[in-house]
Amino acid sequence: MSNSDITVADYLIIRLKEIGVDHLFGVPGDFVLGFFNQVLKSDLTYIGTCNELNAAYAADGYARIRGVGAFSSTYAVGELSAINGVAGAFAERVPIVVITGSPATINFRNRPLLHHTLGDYQIPLRIYEKITAASTELVSAEMAPAEIDRVLSACLSHQLPVYISLPADVVMMKCRYPEAFRFPQDIGSDPDVLKEAINEAAEMLNNADKPVVIGDVELIRFKLQKPFADFLEKTGFPYATMMLGKSVLSEQHPQFIGLYQGERSRDYVKNRVESADCILQLGALLTDFNTGGFTAELDEVKTISVNIRSVRIKHHIYENVSLHDFILGLTEKLTCRDSTTLDIHSATAGCVHRRSEQYFADEQKPLTIKRFFDRMSHFIEDDAIVVAETGVSLFSAAELLMPKGVTFIGQTFYGSIGYSIGATLGAAMAAKARQVVLFVGDGSFQVTGQDLSTMIRNHLKPVIFLINNDGYTIERVISDHPYNDLQPWQYHKLVEVFGGGLGFDVHTEAELEEALARAATSDQLMFIEIHTGRLDCPESLLSAGQAMAMTNQLT
Repeated sequence: MSNSDITVADYLIIRLKEIGVDHLFGVPGDFVLGFFNQVLKSDLTYIGTCNELNAAYAADGYARIRGVGAFSSTYAVGELSAINGVAGAFAERVPIVVITGSPATINFRNRPLLHHTLGDYQIPLRIYEKITAASTELVSAEMAPAEIDRVLSACLSHQLPVYISLPADVVMMKCRYPEAFRFPQDIGSDPDVLKEAINEAAEMLNNADKPVVIGDVELIRFKLQKPFADFLEKTGFPYATMMLGKSVLSEQHPQFIGLYQGERSRDYVKNRVESADCILQLGALLTDFNTGGFTAELDEVKTISVNIRSVRIKHHIYENVSLHDFILGLTEKLTCRDSTTLDIHSATAGCVHRRSEQYFADEQKPLTIKRFFDRMSHFIEDDAIVVAETGVSLFSAAELLMPKGVTFIGQTFYGSIGYSIGATLGAAMAAKARQVVLFVGDGSFQVTGQDLSTMIRNHLKPVIFLINNDGYTIERVISDHPYNDLQPWQYHKLVEVFGGGLGFDVHTEAELEEALARAATSDQLMFIEIHTGRLDCPESLLSAGQAMAMTNQLT
């Protein structure tokens, strides 16, 4: 093709496809319609959502399955509605591409009082600069290809959101046809610093009698599960995860001991981690939820903490060392330990909710959260995608031992309620052949629930469990006042409103069995509303509530 055979919009679409984006989530608006018209002519599938916030959440959920996601909306009124979803992706290192259809370039120069604008046309860009790894305004066809490539490379190399503003008059401008996309290479380590860090870490681990490993979120985001698994196989060390790193490897792994979250851990996990004479943290973020409200007792003198570009050993800090290189180098330096000396109690025999525990329904017994999640350990299939909303759902699912191959999705750091609806849409679109299970509370559902209709519209078939506990339970355990009350909805009837799927209203264990039996044979979206007590929640959530009450001076 000649240099004049492609538009800027088509160049961007080709690049999105090359990096792994097959679906673009979005909401139309006049400034973005030209770009959307080109999308509809391409191999990129457009998925319209009910609002821009859910488009951002959907791109996030999609990225957690496919490796990168994208959404598009119109200037200001659209993109600023989505910004909370992008902020969450930034906090949790999820690579999404934000594409804004903006006014024509002449309007940026002359600044007329055009609809959707704020006087200063640069305000949305400046806002997005704070929560993206890279941003650009494509002000001409000449600069567009290089800028698109720069921004997309930053998205992949940093595993963070990026922002592209595409003015309406630039959409159809002609630019050069793209060569093959050059995927960013890992930034190498300083070899001398790497060697020194590995030697010091290997000496500590070789001298330790009861080492333990904590594998967390950066292993997932930077796709380091294979070298992590190889490290565990070589050494035989036991490992735990934190909430952000849940399901980094199969939780059926014989060396997996469970979830470590400080004082909120099971007794064995807490004691095994904190009594270790060497703790190797790989890719861990020490957030409040990850550390049980900052109650983790990880002695710095015994800890090797490795993040994506640095290593801390005791009080020594090594910069310019990549997590990938460190794991590979350390694996070579260590030998396999006898498992009988390492005090490994596999989570398959200890996790709170697990398949190894038999479950028999008591037909007339009202449902409780514990019994419900006990049952879920037998319902979730191998290789499923499990999405859990912030609150009762997340804290309960955290102690649900996931079957082999399960991907767990939860916004465990940023914690924006309502995230899970859009994330489920995105995850289900990214992996249509996998079982997708969502746990969401009534309060969170009321924030973003309308995109249930988008799932139905696109023939997606997740199994959605709505936990109706009469309000914001996560807030009630912090401060129980009437502002946590909600207008009761008949949630299970919404599938009728939205035109598809099967809805169930479940109060007892017997009714749950009936609904699950239908779910096992149905080829439709399943929406199962379960009713539990107002304050029926796991001990870990009660503990989190008490900690947040103290932090916010409510006690």
